[in-house]
Parts: sequence; C-alpha cells; structure tokens
Amino acid sequence: MSGGRLAAIGITQPQWWVLHQVLHGESGVTREEVIAAQRANLDVGAGLAPDIDLLVERELIVVDEAGRLRITGEGRALHRRAAETQRANRAKVHADITDEEYLIALKVLQRMMHNAGGAASQPV
Repeated sequence: MSGGRLAAIGITQPQWWVLHQVLHGESGVTREEVIAAQRANLDVGAGLAPDIDLLVERELIVVDEAGRLRITGEGRALHRRAAETQRANRAKVHADITDEEYLIALKVLQRMMHNAGGAASQPV
C-alpha cells in the first residue's frame, strides 16, 4: 500500500482522503460530509474525526465561520505532493487489476483487520 510512501511526505492515507474531500468542496465541506463520503467508499466513517482534528491542528485545513472545512495553501501543497505519490503508486499497484477488484480487496482487508481487532483507518 502507499501508507509508507505517504508517511514519507508527512501524511497518512486517512488524512489524504480528508484533504482530497476538503479540496474538492468549493464552498467548504462539513465534517459530516467528509465522513459520509468515506463511509460510502471504505466504511471508515467516524474513524476520520481524529484525522480531521489533526489536519486542523497542523493548519492544513481550517474551520470557517460557518463551521465548514477549507483547505489552506500549505494543505494544497501537501495534497499536490500526495496526489503525485498516489498516482505513481496506483499505477504500480493496479497493474492488471480493475478498479472494482481493487475496491473489493480493500474492503475485505479492512474487515479482516477489524475482525482481528486492528484499526481499519491505519495504513496496512
């Protein structure tokens, strides 16, 4: 997985998901919108709350007056570096594997981690 590659640039996979969601919310996004978007993908849901808090603490995202999350300039720069890392890793990992097969595999691995008592929001 790309967890190690992302860690090398100072971000975890769940934090990447949060930055990505916030970046693409033109008028900002709520915590609930970020969590709901990821719950639909990989069932991580509320497990993202600490990652959101850490990104706010690091000033990579901010909470505006309306309580919506917005990405900062530093957050955009980190998102760009992480996106480049993700693209390179995705090409390598996805060779001869469809997106559907990849998502199924991630969901199964996440359930296995949960069953074993692990934290599914941590990199494998």
